Amino acid sequence: MDRPDRCGSNCSTIEHAGHDQPSQQTGDGTIPHHKISDRAKIRDGKVANRPIYVALAVTAEGSRDILGLWAGDGGEGAKFWLNVCTELKNRGVADVLMAVCDGLTGLPDAINTVWAETVVQTCVVHLLRNSFKYAARKDYDAVAKALKPIYTAPTVAAAEQRFLEFAETWGPKYPAIVRLWENAWAEFVPFLSFDTEIRKVICSTNAIESVNARIRRAVRARGHFPNEQAALKCVYLAVMALDPTGTGRRRWISRWKPALNAFDLAFDGRLTTSRN
Repeated sequence: MDRPDRCGSNCSTIEHAGHDQPSQQTGDGTIPHHKISDRAKIRDGKVANRPIYVALAVTAEGSRDILGLWAGDGGEGAKFWLNVCTELKNRGVADVLMAVCDGLTGLPDAINTVWAETVVQTCVVHLLRNSFKYAARKDYDAVAKALKPIYTAPTVAAAEQRFLEFAETWGPKYPAIVRLWENAWAEFVPFLSFDTEIRKVICSTNAIESVNARIRRAVRARGHFPNEQAALKCVYLAVMALDPTGTGRRRWISRWKPALNAFDLAFDGRLTTSRN
């Protein structure tokens, strides 16, 4: 089950995480972000935990829109994500400036196949969280302090130098963390080329986390679902109940103004073009 309404015919996107009640139409100029919102227990012959993916966008006007919901099986690859991206483009997402995602196999390639000019950025917050999975709790603070100079570096060259220093210090004890960053490096570094306003929105997951929390409560209240459609319907209704007064939407638009100006400069006016 997906949203019954469609994206605007001239929709350009900057993909990122966020939440709000879905608008009746996606405005010109957006940002989508695919995210596992939660795992729902679905009984399809047998009960199994299944991921529900959410594509969330920010338009050129600064409003947020949930573009669709998809149920997976946990083994999604390039073909699945290519179908998702093609569907979004067919529904009107004509351009995506930046797509922020968190290590979903095949998604970056699918995005660049459908939108060749899109900058694919790994989610920095999730990269940090995944790093701590390999560290002992007593080392959390030290590892966090050693990683911060990498993602706050002023340039890509400076980030590379800070990463080499991290690898030299912590590589012998936590080689898995070093390997994690090496594998994610190509999708990690793009945001280092942008100014502070863009870095702020890329490094924040507050919006998507709040949406996920609302969906998680709705899913847990039901326990398990008889089939995939029932699970998607539950998530859809939870999404439609977000921000009924529109207060969150107005606050979000106000906060995004500096970032939108920065995106317009960084992407040679593609946001301005999409508004016309």
